[in-house]
Amino acid sequence: MDLNTVWFLLVGVLIIGYALLDGFDLGVGSLFYVLGKTDKERKILINAIGPVWDGNEVWLLTGGGALFAAFPLVYASVFSGFYLAMMLVLFALIFRAVAVEYYFKVDTPGLQKLMGGLFFLGSFLPALLFGVAVGNVVYGIPLDAEQNYAGTFFGLLKPFALCFGIVGLFAFLLQGAAYAALKTEGDQQKRARELSKNFAVILLVLWLIGGIYSKMAAPHLWENYQKLPLLYVLPLITLVSLILIPGWVRKNAYQKVFTASSIAFATMILTVAAGLYPNWVIATDPAKNLTIYNASSSPLTLKVMLFVALIGVPIVLLYTIYTYRVFRGKASPERNGY
Repeated sequence: MDLNTVWFLLVGVLIIGYALLDGFDLGVGSLFYVLGKTDKERKILINAIGPVWDGNEVWLLTGGGALFAAFPLVYASVFSGFYLAMMLVLFALIFRAVAVEYYFKVDTPGLQKLMGGLFFLGSFLPALLFGVAVGNVVYGIPLDAEQNYAGTFFGLLKPFALCFGIVGLFAFLLQGAAYAALKTEGDQQKRARELSKNFAVILLVLWLIGGIYSKMAAPHLWENYQKLPLLYVLPLITLVSLILIPGWVRKNAYQKVFTASSIAFATMILTVAAGLYPNWVIATDPAKNLTIYNASSSPLTLKVMLFVALIGVPIVLLYTIYTYRVFRGKASPERNGY
């Protein structure tokens, strides 16, 4: 396995880490007014993610930094092409951060309502737009001779990309509902468990539709599967995980529900990654595809950065595990001291 492939896998692991961890933050925020019917319930939801959301964001920063270091041309092309969309995501994440940190500090109902609205919007927009971005990368985007994005913002809103966006949104919603079922009690937990069951069924249907759609609209995504049928294990794991969730919900096995949701989300991402390899970005002109070879840094850079990553990633992982151990258990409406 060469260094380019190692870095493709490493960036993929960091992306999956972000999707699973900040994924439930985005899911909880998107369900803020569905799971939070009263002021007390909304405070519980804020406290459920309050101690961990900023640590979860580290995975996004690490993934972005790794992509920039190992595949700078991919970073430049994607972020310049999706500039407006990425700015929307950036501002949304900033609004969410402000809302989480100031929700308990404002002392008027109007301002607290504003913080709640920012928390919802700051979670919903990224949950939708991340999937749209992946859909465009998979389907193919116009690149010029210098491999810069040559399209428009509205050109990114093609049906295939929006389909990916909707599938991604429901993956985030399932992750958020499953996490809320772990952290809440009473009627709020009952709503979270019902949403977990419903979202699992909806996501399964949407995921199957998206898979069939991709077979027709983006057949290149399945070429690796034809060469190596063993890869079909990935979507099979997704299928089994989603099917198991409703049964575990009925048994009140909320930890298993969250684990199954996480496995399904991770294997959905892996399914796309396996189809893309060795490409990073598909261009409308296949000759301009950005691959792990033509868009990578020098071999020396990859070696040095791999050494740094082997030190840094375990530290991030240990910090994450420690944080979740400290703040395990149910959330309460009182601020937990974070």
